[in-house]
Amino acid sequence: MKTYNDLASDGGSNIVEQVVSQQQKLRARMDKIKHKVCLMSGKGGVGKSSITANVAACLAQRGHKVGILDADLNGPSVAKLLGVPNDAKLNVEDEGVNPGEGALGIKIMSMDMLLPSADAPVMWTEDEKASAVWVSTMESTALQELLRDTIWGELDYLLIDMPPGSDRIDNIRDLIPELAGVVEITIPSPISQHIVSKSITKNSKLKVPIIGLVENMATYVCPHCNEEGTLFEGQNVEELAKTKGIPFLGRVPFDSRVSKESGKNKLFVTEYPDSITGQALGAVVDGIEKFIQSK
Repeated sequence: MKTYNDLASDGGSNIVEQVVSQQQKLRARMDKIKHKVCLMSGKGGVGKSSITANVAACLAQRGHKVGILDADLNGPSVAKLLGVPNDAKLNVEDEGVNPGEGALGIKIMSMDMLLPSADAPVMWTEDEKASAVWVSTMESTALQELLRDTIWGELDYLLIDMPPGSDRIDNIRDLIPELAGVVEITIPSPISQHIVSKSITKNSKLKVPIIGLVENMATYVCPHCNEEGTLFEGQNVEELAKTKGIPFLGRVPFDSRVSKESGKNKLFVTEYPDSITGQALGAVVDGIEKFIQSK
């Protein structure tokens, strides 16, 4: 297969020059960001976005400049979790688009902020017969544009909230080859562990740095009596981490207050830092920082 660089002529369209210019613009954006971290899971419904939002808030509380790219283009939720309304006005400049600002000054870019209404779906094409390859290509292009055209500025961390599926990491690696690593997230259930195990195996084979594995919804915490109970039956997730040879970042108990919509400067870890779940989230961030500092 030939690339643009193999073309003898572009017929006067300057397409090669355009592609190079776009790549340089993306590179210039990414060079201002110290650490890019993906939070992912092969399985949906494991609370990945809630973990991402609270990890970002914890990092911001520790004095870091943080941004989040919601790469789950078809099911975006990070903006809502951080209190950025769907109708928030994005300031467009010649240089690009200024991201939204959520709790603790966290910069956010999400498809949710580009849709006309809160219940509007993402429609890639009106053609019902459009192939999966074509839709995937459009998603990849949109992801590149969100990274390239957002004025992120200088950040310590850019967290990328990935959509379900281990295949999506390919697009990110193409766009950000210097990716600091990925945080894999699972719940205790055997099905979730089975699918996440595949994601870990793929990342290992692709030599994607794996920061560690998080067990979310490890237990249920009663917000009234602070007692923990079993939420899902399953094998020991820490044993899965040992088997795969990756760090285990900790168990995060389920707390019903985590999923409540936040307001400005309010998020679970900022409201309940001393709770069992708040401390567990802090320990996860400790592990991420330790991994980053070791490189």
